[in-house]
Amino acid sequence: MKTSRRAAALRLRLGAGLRILGLAFWLGLLGLMPGPMLPGGSGAALAQSGAETAAESPAPVDYQVWEDTAARAEAALADNRITSAQLDALRAEIALWRTELSSALSANSARIATVREQIAALGPAPEEGQTEAAEIATKRLELADLLGRLQAPGLAADEAYRRADGLIREIDRILRERQADRLLQLWPSPLNPANWDDAAVAVGDTAIRIWDEASGAWADDRTRQTFLGNLPLILLLLALAGSSTILGRRWIEILADRLHARGSEARQRVFSFLASIGQVVVPTLGAVALSTALILTGIPGDIIGAIARALPFLGLTLFLSIWLGGRAFPRVEEDAPILPLPVERRAEGRFLAAMMGLVVVWEALRAISMGSQAYANAVTSVASFPILCAGGLLLWRTGRLLKLASQSGGAGQAASYALKLTGLLGQGCVVLGIVGPLLAAFGYVAAAKALVFPAMLSLGLLMLLLVLQELLSDLWAMVARLSDAESGEGLVPVLIGLVLTLLSLPLFALIWGARLSDLTELWTRFREGFQMGETRISPTDFIVFAVIFVAGYMVTRLLQGTLRSTILPRTRMERGGQNALVSGMGYVGIFLSALLAFNATGIDLSGLAIFASALSVGIGFGLQNIVQNFVSGIILMIERPVSEGDWIEVGTTQGIVKVISVRSTRIQTFDRNVVLVPNSDLISQRVTNWTRFSLAGRLIVPVAVALGQDSRRVEAILREIAEAQPMVVLNPPPAILLQSFGSGALNFEMRLILRDVNFSGGVRNDINHLIVQRFAEEGIEMPSTSAEITLGNPDDLGRAFAAPGLSGGLSGGLAEARPTGAASSPSKPADGAPT
Repeated sequence: MKTSRRAAALRLRLGAGLRILGLAFWLGLLGLMPGPMLPGGSGAALAQSGAETAAESPAPVDYQVWEDTAARAEAALADNRITSAQLDALRAEIALWRTELSSALSANSARIATVREQIAALGPAPEEGQTEAAEIATKRLELADLLGRLQAPGLAADEAYRRADGLIREIDRILRERQADRLLQLWPSPLNPANWDDAAVAVGDTAIRIWDEASGAWADDRTRQTFLGNLPLILLLLALAGSSTILGRRWIEILADRLHARGSEARQRVFSFLASIGQVVVPTLGAVALSTALILTGIPGDIIGAIARALPFLGLTLFLSIWLGGRAFPRVEEDAPILPLPVERRAEGRFLAAMMGLVVVWEALRAISMGSQAYANAVTSVASFPILCAGGLLLWRTGRLLKLASQSGGAGQAASYALKLTGLLGQGCVVLGIVGPLLAAFGYVAAAKALVFPAMLSLGLLMLLLVLQELLSDLWAMVARLSDAESGEGLVPVLIGLVLTLLSLPLFALIWGARLSDLTELWTRFREGFQMGETRISPTDFIVFAVIFVAGYMVTRLLQGTLRSTILPRTRMERGGQNALVSGMGYVGIFLSALLAFNATGIDLSGLAIFASALSVGIGFGLQNIVQNFVSGIILMIERPVSEGDWIEVGTTQGIVKVISVRSTRIQTFDRNVVLVPNSDLISQRVTNWTRFSLAGRLIVPVAVALGQDSRRVEAILREIAEAQPMVVLNPPPAILLQSFGSGALNFEMRLILRDVNFSGGVRNDINHLIVQRFAEEGIEMPSTSAEITLGNPDDLGRAFAAPGLSGGLSGGLAEARPTGAASSPSKPADGAPT
């Protein structure tokens, strides 16, 4: 019976649900239909109008409450007794008001823009002494009155917003001045022995207070009962804390070493890193267990309780510093350390990292145990001085270690730049390690703390960033399946490091004393944007601009690809015209994309008109060559005297046109070199296009034969060689011409018309080889390039050279005048020469 009732109830619920869904479906369908199908007008239009009105008109601002808040804030700022904590609370309250007022600034913005367009459509107002139609004048007055009423909420919000912004700026100024005063406060010198007694008394008093808390709590019966009741759990937590702190790190270290020996190098480093995180997590859990055990004893009072509650954070700080030292300066010799240091120097780096964490924990324990006692500045100065000296010594040694790493050298420009930055960082650490304790010695303890501890924390954060970059780079190498050599040379690791650096900038600012409100103020200013003309540009406008421009660019590329691969190949347009059309569409598409992006974001560029007109004059002089080449490129694409694939000659450059862009033309020479020729040279200089209208071209091959050869026979042989070439056109036939007579040679020219002038080099080579072969077969001599000296009467010349006073000079002169390759003995006189 119960089952049937439950089933009936379930059926009723399902039926009701289905009816509700059906009603919602039909209502949604009616909402999508045009207005005339609904009685009384369009429900969808009314809903949309209501939504737009609600979105455009934010919740009204209660200006009376704001006036009271602003007056109270101004009165508080006039009171010098207000504390910094109260100023922070007041600033947070005013910042909320400023956010609300910022939303109200855009009230009625769409309606205001429409009314302004209506007023502009009426034309300019008549000048003094002129009239216009009564209907136009009445309409103009109505629109002006409406515009004033629409602008009133925005103007009120703007006035209140500026008042809130001014109050926030004043509060920030006061807080910064107070912070600077605290840093420059002069305390009693810790080196003055007169202050040591008070410091010793304070330290002893703190120890006595801790003992009194513990002994007083133990004297209470309820505390002892609580302790005995929780004793098993306390012992378990203490055992867990000891094992995790002492043994846990060692076990995790062994596991990391085992994982490091498996798989590729990137895989090894990733799993070793993930395992090594346990060296921080496990001991920190032990610190949590120890803190819980202390609290369960019921003994902690004010000081012991504060220390117990801070133990997890102090343990995390210490164990994180030890872990960072191990990652930055690894024990395994095969590991690639972040800094190029030998093994013994790595051990020093691990020791320094652990000691820095210990110094930070030491200072935190001092502040927790002695801060609530309100001791004099002399006591705090003496108690903090040893900690500052220890921190300065660690910074000094770390700086020397970094300078040593920078001097080790590295391969590549990026490595040398990184080592240079490492050297500068080391010098900064050395300076801070010396300046910090000196400031504390003179009594500027607050300034010394503001230098030493942020420097140590910054080093830790920097090491953490480097370790994270290594991890993300290894993960990228694993995902992309890159080799070990490629993983370190890619662009992605560099971008990862850049992103991590940008994300860490707020953390560095907080470490060095920036307030959180300062960072939120910067973010607020960034979101508000800046004013350009009558338009305020915000980061949202940049995002919208980028999205629309990228979308237009992608559509342009898609259309270009469709034209290039699908439409234009089926037309009769030549290749050069196709490329010009595709390039022109690309430039037009980019221009239209930018225009649509500017229009969508509402950026008013009218304010830049005067600046652009003045800048254009400078651009005209400074970029005239670029503009000239750009215009020449457009002319080349329109007229197309040169196309891709043509063999051209411009100036001293000769080769095949590969790419014609808007600024230059890329020509590939016969040596396979790429030459960039400005487009202006192709327009203004003489250009020879060997293949523009036809691939046929003339080849001239000069041939020289020795004097005395049968010229007709030579002509017949050269004609046979020319007509035997397959690339030579026979109509018109090759021309063999006896051009001139040289010194001991007959100079012929073979003038040939080739079917494809691109093969002229190969044809010339074949013809020259055939000429050498045929001339050797036919016994036709070619002219010799060696020089001969013919002496008419050797005996008379010998007696003349033997004469006194002549032999040395003449023989030397003749020896120097003898050309290379001349015969060493006189040759036989030529026929007809005088003897």
